[in-house]
Parts: sequence; C-alpha cells; structure tokens
Amino acid sequence: MMFCLTSPFGSSDCSTTMMARFVSVSSPHFRFSFRELPPSSSSLCPRRFEVYHRRFSIKCSSSKPEDGVDSAPSLSSPSSSPSTSEVPVDTSSYNWYTVLGGFGMLDTAYLTYLKLTGSDAFCPVGGGTCGDVLNSDYALVFGVPLPVVGFVMYGLVTALSAQLGNAEGNLPFGVSKTNGRLALFTATTTMASASAYFLYILSTKLSGSSCLYCLLSAFLSFSLFFLSLKDVKLQEIQQVVGLQICLVIIVVASLSASYSSAQPIPSRSGDIELPYYSTEITTSSSPYAVALAKHLNSIGAKMYGAFWCSHCLEQKEMFGREAAKLLNYVECFPEGYKKGVQIFKACSDARIEGFPTWMINGQVLSGEVELAELAEMSGFTLDQADEANQLK
Repeated sequence: MMFCLTSPFGSSDCSTTMMARFVSVSSPHFRFSFRELPPSSSSLCPRRFEVYHRRFSIKCSSSKPEDGVDSAPSLSSPSSSPSTSEVPVDTSSYNWYTVLGGFGMLDTAYLTYLKLTGSDAFCPVGGGTCGDVLNSDYALVFGVPLPVVGFVMYGLVTALSAQLGNAEGNLPFGVSKTNGRLALFTATTTMASASAYFLYILSTKLSGSSCLYCLLSAFLSFSLFFLSLKDVKLQEIQQVVGLQICLVIIVVASLSASYSSAQPIPSRSGDIELPYYSTEITTSSSPYAVALAKHLNSIGAKMYGAFWCSHCLEQKEMFGREAAKLLNYVECFPEGYKKGVQIFKACSDARIEGFPTWMINGQVLSGEVELAELAEMSGFTLDQADEANQLK
C-alpha cells in the first residue's frame, strides 16, 4: 500500500512531517513499516512512502538504514511463522514409569531364569511354588515363555518413558510426544489386560500354587496403567477409547486361544499327604561354618524351614553336618504335611510365608542365603572365626 503524508495543517510538504527515512512499528496484532519511494512527478505529493504490514508478536522497534541505501524489512510468508508447539507436560511423572518398569524388568528376568532352569525362589507355606506355575502349560503364550513377553513389554515401557521424560522435541523416528503418550497408554493397557487375565488363571486353574513374583508383576502392570491413565488427557482418551477396548478384547481372545488346551494344576493341599521324615546332610563342615553356626545360635538367630523343602536342605548343606546341628532350626511341620494340618505355632507367630526364612537381629531373609551374607547380617567377623579355631 502507498500513501502521501501531509501535515495536520493540510500542507503537502511531506518533508516537514517525516524526519526518518525508515520507520518500523508493531503492535500485539499487526506490524507495519514504510519506506520512502523515489520522488514522484506529482506536485501535490513529491515524497511517497510504501507501507508493509503483517501479524507479529508484541514488539516495538525502529531501525535506520545505512547512508544512501533505502531498505525495508523483508516480509515472510504466513508459512514461515513459528509453528504451534505442543503444550508442555510435566515430565517428572515419567521417572515413576522408569522405576516401575525397571523393577518389572528385574522381576520378569528372574522369572525367566526360573523358567529356564526349572528352579524355585523358595518353598511357600502352601506347598505350590513358582516352579509349578512356570512349568505349567500357562507359562507359554503360543510357544513363547510368558516371562520373556513380560520382559519385552516392561523394557518397551521403560525405554518409551525415558524418551518422553528427556526428549526436548519429538521422539525418535519423528514421533510426537502426544503420540508417544498414547503409545505408552496402549502398552500399559495391554499389560494390565494380560495381568488381569493371568490373575484369573492363577485363581481358577492354578489354585494350588503360589507365585509371589507373578503377583508382583501384576501389581506393577496395574500401577503403570493407572499412571498412564492419569497422564493422558481426557480428549486424547476419547479419541482412542474404541481402539483400547478392541485391544483388550484381542488380548483376552488371544490368551484364551493359546490356553484352550492347557491342563490345570490340582491343588497340592488336597492331593498330597507327607509323613514327617528327617533329612540327611552329606557335606562336611568347615571351621568357618562351625564358628558361624555357633555365633548365629549365640545371638538368637533362627532358621525356619520344612522337612519337605529342598531349599532348606540345600541351606543346611552349605553349613555341613556338624554346623547344621548347631543352628537354631525351627521345623514348621513337625507332624507331617497333609490337608487340615496347621503350621507350627512358632512359625505362624513369626508370620512365615516361605522356606527357608532367617530371623537375624529383627531382620528377615527369605530363601537360601550365602554364609558370607549371614555373617555380615549377624556381625560375625573373621577374627571371631580365628578365635574359635584357636579354642578348638
């Protein structure tokens, strides 16, 4: 746009009203600038100016061109204006995803180890173990070990949450943070759906078995789901609610198809009757093991176990024949194991949940424990071992 400047008094002398050859002004809604054009042949307005305008941020500025050079700010097209960025999201909550996902990876990695080796973490009071669950038909999903699937899903959640918490812009492969949050929500929905189905299987098809690590994995899955549900906006949930429902249906249908031919595990408590028997320890005791056993006995440390528990026997084998006799060992089923027999009162008072369990200075240790760890927990030192050997 071009126009002529006149004085308030109607004078056509443009030079009296314009002292600067270039002026730029902006407001919250628009920006305009003008520059002097070559003289016109018109006698009414010998000096002319050209005006540029466009929307701009709040800014007031003026500039002066170099001597002898007429200049004007270049106009950028609307497409060059800054693009609208996503609304910032508090990334501190993603630390919880990373922590819970990390615990889930450790848990499923350990379950994978138990699955591949066919061993148990420790013997629970009820008799059924994680080994019973992991060795059943329900531990495979279309031929893939279930703990491996869980490890991959926890790893995906951990990696994705770490990216969402640290990335300044888009995620790798050009994925926006909004889509990243929806992907995280989808992953946790899948995990929570699968965990709910597994809890149903554990209570109906594997009622005679107990697996605390499986329950821990389910708890972590539900925690991650509720965290993601809290972080995703309502509008975003409304956009994908149909997809989430379809995803839950697919997960349940797939697991049902995979377990269609699986055989349930009968309850051990109703099928097994074991009379009490004493176990035989075959290893010999070292002087260190004997001294440690005496020390544990002197401070009141107790080992709770069951005669049928293989891990209890292996713990005693670590000490050897001589040292094992010196331990303050509490048998929780002295009358044998069968349906209706209650656990020994001393064990129930101590709230024993599995075997072996150590009680040392008010601290509880579950499962087989190395002698060095028992020594550290009880305050046993090498000097005490040397002194015991000298007295011997």
